[in-house]
Amino acid sequence: MRRSPLFSGILYILLGVLFTYFAIRNVNDHGWGFFSYLMVLLATLDFGSGIRMVAMHFKIKKHLNNKK
Repeated sequence: MRRSPLFSGILYILLGVLFTYFAIRNVNDHGWGFFSYLMVLLATLDFGSGIRMVAMHFKIKKHLNNKK
């Protein structure tokens, strides 16, 4: 089963929001430690991947509409 890039991009962005939430909670409870930095890194990667996937969806859609 193939997923569209839009669905995958939204999923990655939601994961980025989730990791950001956990990072904020962890910093408030324990300060800046290893896991805080790890969650910020994961959130950054997820946001970047999500934005790239959403952009790819619209590029593919534009390309397919131009072919018609």
